[in-house]
Amino acid sequence: MRQISHSPVSAPGWRAWLIWSVGVAAYVLAITNRTSLGAVGVEAADRFQADASTLALFAVVQLAVYGGMQIPIGVLLDRYGSRPIMTVGMLLMAAGQLTMAFSPSIGIALVARILLGAGDAAIFPAVLRLVATWFPAQRGPLMVQFTGIIGQGGQLIALVPLAALLHSTSWTVTFGSIAGLGVLFTILVALLIRNHPVERGADVSVDTDTGVIRVVTSAIDTGVGIRAAWAHPGTRLAFWSHFTSPFAGTAFILLWGMPFLTAAQGLTAAHAAGIISVYVVAGMALGPVIGDLSRRLPNHRSFALVLPAVVVQMVAWITVIALPEPAPTWLLYVLAVALATGGPASMIAFDHARTHNPSHRLSTATGVTNAGGFIAALIAIFLIGLALDLQGAGSPDTYSLEAFRIAFLMPLPLWLLGTTFILIERKRTRIRMGLDPDRRA
Repeated sequence: MRQISHSPVSAPGWRAWLIWSVGVAAYVLAITNRTSLGAVGVEAADRFQADASTLALFAVVQLAVYGGMQIPIGVLLDRYGSRPIMTVGMLLMAAGQLTMAFSPSIGIALVARILLGAGDAAIFPAVLRLVATWFPAQRGPLMVQFTGIIGQGGQLIALVPLAALLHSTSWTVTFGSIAGLGVLFTILVALLIRNHPVERGADVSVDTDTGVIRVVTSAIDTGVGIRAAWAHPGTRLAFWSHFTSPFAGTAFILLWGMPFLTAAQGLTAAHAAGIISVYVVAGMALGPVIGDLSRRLPNHRSFALVLPAVVVQMVAWITVIALPEPAPTWLLYVLAVALATGGPASMIAFDHARTHNPSHRLSTATGVTNAGGFIAALIAIFLIGLALDLQGAGSPDTYSLEAFRIAFLMPLPLWLLGTTFILIERKRTRIRMGLDPDRRA
C-alpha cells in the first residue's frame, strides 16, 4: 500500500463542510425514501389489496437488497470513491419511486422497492467515506453520529409532509414528487461531491497517531478484502453490534409502528404520528451524547453503550406487549424513546469497523457492518407479518391487540442471539488488542 508524505489533516475547511452537507442532505432523502411506505402502510395495503405478509414483503425485499448490496457497495467505494456511487444510488432511488408512483400491481411495486433498496444502499456508506476522507480521524465518532442524527430527519418528512401530501393529492402525485427530488439530488451530488481534497491524488485516511496519510484503494482480490475484514473480531463485533441494536426501531418505523399504534392500541393517526415523531427526535437528541461517550470510552463501548441500549429496548418492548389491554399513553412514549437508543448505539458499530481495519478496506468493513442491522430488521419485519397472518390478522380490518402481542414476540430471539455474539466477539477483540489475557494460550 502506497504512503504519501503529507501532514495530517487539519481542521476541515468550508469545502469539506459543503460536501458533507450535500451528502447528508442526500442521506435525508434516502431515509425519506426508505420509510415512505411505512408512513402510508395502511394506504398501501388498500391500494394493492395486500395482506400482512405481502405488506411485509415490500419492506423485506427492500431491506434484503439493501443488506445484500452493502459488501459490493463497500468494495466499489474502496475502488471508485463516493461521488459516482452516490450519483448512481440517487438515480436508482428516483427510478424506484417513479415506478412506485405508477405501479398497477404488487409485482411492479416489488420491482420499485428493489430499485429503492439498491439505491439506498449506496448513500450512507458513501457519506461515511466522505467523513473519513475530508475530516480528521479524531472527529470521526461525532461526525458519524451527526450524520445519523440529521439523516433521521427524513423519517419526519415521510411521517408528516409525505402522508399529508398523499391524503391531499394522490398516490401518483406523492411518489412522483419524491422521484423528482431524487433527480434533483442526483444532479447536485454529481456537481458538488468530490471524493477527496484537491491537494491529494486519491482517497486517503489519516493515522492521527503517526501522521501517516494512506491511500485508500480496494484490494486486488476483493474476496481477500472481504475475508480479511471478517476475520478480524473487531469487524464481527461491529456486525453484531449493528445487528442487535437498531433492528426493532427499524421494523417499528419502517412498517409495523403505525398499524400497531392505531389498530392495536386504538390511537388516532395523528397521535400515533406524534409518538413516532418522539422516536425520531429522541434518537437525534441522544446521538451527540452517545457519540461523545463513544469517543471518551473507546475500550468500553459495547458494555457501556451498546448492550445497555439493547436491554432498555427489550424491557420497554416486553412491558408493552405483556399488558393484556392497550398500554397507557405515557408507556408508549417510553417505548418510543427506548427504541430510539438503538440508532445512536448502532453508530458505534462503525467506530469499531474504522478502528480495527486498515484504510484500504475501510468501506468493505463498513459494508459488512451496515448489513447486520438490516438483515436483522428484514427478519423481524417478515416474522411479525407472518405471525399476524397465521393468526388470521393479515389486513388492517383484522389487526388486533392480541395478534400484535404475539407477533411482537418475534424480535426477542434476535436480541438474544445478537447479545450473545456481542459478548463473544467483544472478548475476542479485547484479546486481539492485548487488553485481556488469552486463557487458551
